[in-house]
Amino acid sequence: MTNFPPPAEELRFLDAELRQLDARRAVLLRRREWLIHTLRTSAAPPVWRAAPGPVPAPGPDATAPGVQNVLLVLGGVLLTIAAIAFTLVSWGHMGITGRGLVLGALTVGALGAPLVLLRRGLRSTAEAVAGLGLALTSLDAYALYEVAFTGTDGLAYTAVASAVLAAAWAAYGTVTGALVPPAADRPVAEDGSATKGVRLTLRLPLPLAVGTAHLPLPLWAVAVGAGAHTLTAVLLVTASGGTALALRTALVPVRLVAVVGALSTGGVGVLAAGGLCWTAADPGEAARAAALLVFAAVVALLAGGFAPRADVGLGAALAAGLCVVAGAGGVLRVSVPAEWTVPGCLACALALLAVVRTALPQPLRQGLVWASVAVQGFSLLWTLPLFAGTLLGPVAGVERPWSGVPGDARDAVFTHMPWPPYAGTVPLVLAALAVVLVVAERRAIQRPATAVGALVLGWAAVFVLPVVLELPYEAGLVVQGTVVLAALGYAEWARRTAAEASPLPLTALLLALVTSVHLAFLSLASESATLGVLVALAVLFGAAGFRPALGPLAAPAALGYTAALACAVGASAGWRPHHTALLVVVVPAVAALVAARLGGGSRTTVPVEGAGAAAGVLALALAVTDLPTLALVLALCGVVAAGTALRADRRPAGHAAAALFLLATWVRLAAWDVTTPEAYTLPVTVPALVVGLLRRRREPAVSSWTAYGAALAVTLAPSLLATWGDPHWTRPLLLGAACLAVTLAGARNRLQAPLLLGGGTLALVALHELAPYIAQAVDALPRWVPPALAGVVLLVLGATYEQRLRDARRVREALGRLH
Repeated sequence: MTNFPPPAEELRFLDAELRQLDARRAVLLRRREWLIHTLRTSAAPPVWRAAPGPVPAPGPDATAPGVQNVLLVLGGVLLTIAAIAFTLVSWGHMGITGRGLVLGALTVGALGAPLVLLRRGLRSTAEAVAGLGLALTSLDAYALYEVAFTGTDGLAYTAVASAVLAAAWAAYGTVTGALVPPAADRPVAEDGSATKGVRLTLRLPLPLAVGTAHLPLPLWAVAVGAGAHTLTAVLLVTASGGTALALRTALVPVRLVAVVGALSTGGVGVLAAGGLCWTAADPGEAARAAALLVFAAVVALLAGGFAPRADVGLGAALAAGLCVVAGAGGVLRVSVPAEWTVPGCLACALALLAVVRTALPQPLRQGLVWASVAVQGFSLLWTLPLFAGTLLGPVAGVERPWSGVPGDARDAVFTHMPWPPYAGTVPLVLAALAVVLVVAERRAIQRPATAVGALVLGWAAVFVLPVVLELPYEAGLVVQGTVVLAALGYAEWARRTAAEASPLPLTALLLALVTSVHLAFLSLASESATLGVLVALAVLFGAAGFRPALGPLAAPAALGYTAALACAVGASAGWRPHHTALLVVVVPAVAALVAARLGGGSRTTVPVEGAGAAAGVLALALAVTDLPTLALVLALCGVVAAGTALRADRRPAGHAAAALFLLATWVRLAAWDVTTPEAYTLPVTVPALVVGLLRRRREPAVSSWTAYGAALAVTLAPSLLATWGDPHWTRPLLLGAACLAVTLAGARNRLQAPLLLGGGTLALVALHELAPYIAQAVDALPRWVPPALAGVVLLVLGATYEQRLRDARRVREALGRLH
């Protein structure tokens, strides 16, 4: 038997189903709007493709929840502004009862309305009204001050009021969340999200309470006239409270506000403590500020230990380590001499490295190590002024060489620049940093760069030692020379013991070169020191050049110091520069002999030849003031190049030898005041023609332009130019005879280059000789004759144009058949 419900019951059931369908449809429509907005604003292309059809009308640019939030925020701001204007402007026109009733009613209504709105799911509206209510509580506090506490201190009242407001706002945010039960029948909220069974709470009061809670203590400290140390301590305590709250709360907005507040107050507190510590006048005051820095470091370490992310812990430990070192450095600044402040900070930084073997979490250990590295980097930067001055100071001695032996090594280096302050402990700092890198390379960081850094820092510590200790000038030279010798010895030892690709040998060799250059400039103060140092360096690097691994740099350095020694010997003997050049030419000769001895398979050969070429250029530069000596130097360099060309792998050096000999000839002719161009060109043309003849006999297919063209042009072109400016008949006659002989030789041997070059030059010479007579004939003719002749010529050419083209083709073909 089938039972049907009564009509009224069935109607009620259908209405309930329709309401559920309407609610579901509303949820789906809001979800659709959100999806469309996301697809329009997303940079990625959509994964769906719309079916082809008519283009839909453009939709709205903003979603309904977004428009609603904007309207609510704008309405709340306007109401807040109106309330402020009412409190500040219209307050005096009402009695005490009216004032209390108006503000009380507004505040209670604004704070109570969000409870009703939350029960109905109107979260955005509740947030806007709650914001207005919170702003009204601030105005209530201001009104209460104006009515009842006018005589109290403004800062003190603000501190108390901010504390009360922070507590009240926190309680309000907590109570509203507890009083609003979960909505069992609320399907959707204002922003389109489903809220069925979810407890809605206000998101604004708690973050605002946390932000306001950072104000009472600093304002109270300022109000009571607390000192700088007390105010700094208050800031750090406030930051510690914010840090603790950020670590314990699970609400993201509250955590964000707490972190920002803690970082702000803590950063200001740490900077203030650091300033107090490093400007303290006595150890007690510095110790008080240092204690604040230690407190900040403890808070940072605790926060890093409980932080959920490793990078946060690392940053907190880094800040903690820097605070500890800053505190210790501030105390040392007023407790020890000023030059020991940086070494003391470095010692504290090195002590932080002991945490590597402790049981602290890995992020904290890494952060403290990075703090130590940062302080070490600062210490290294502190040493740069002294190191740079020591390295570059002796260069100024080039302006006044052999001016006299200075009093000590410092006077020799820092003659033209001031002595850096507090630089007496620079060698100690550099040595400590070198030891740290050595230990790190042995135990933790086994990388080539670490060993190289340790070597460079150790070298720098010894390098600046003579100027720091103010050693006598001669003792300073000996120390630098010992450093050169030690660097070369270490380079050879490292080559034997280190790995194949280790950069240590090259680094040591470069340090030896840098020290040797510094030593050479440092020795310019005394003539005897210069000669002795250059001799020692030349011998030292010459001996090192026999080592295969050191030769590519040591051998050229030896040749360079030999050339410098030759210049110094010439200057000591009082020679003119062009006379000294004859002594410098010995260096390229020695380089050629050494290169021949080494052979082409050695890595040292090319650097040695390059050093020899550089010495040759130096000799030419010294001899350029005297043409006869310059010609002699060019000839000697040509001899060296010719000797080099005897080697099978250096045949191209013969071209350089020929060019040097030619230049020597030209310079000698210029020294004799020879102005005839043939005297300069025939020494080039004759050998070049011989070479071209021999090449064509060996390779008959070579073109005559390749074999003879350049050789003939070198003489014919300058001679032709000289002929056009020569009023005598001798040069044109000789040049014409030579061109006729070249033309006949080209015609007999069917060679293009001699035929065209000789014939063309001969025609120009003939034109030059006939030019006066042609000019006289033209002057004797009537004025109309030249245009008439030109017209006749053009008519003849036009009438016989085709014949002329055929004749030109035949001439071109005939020339093409020539070689």
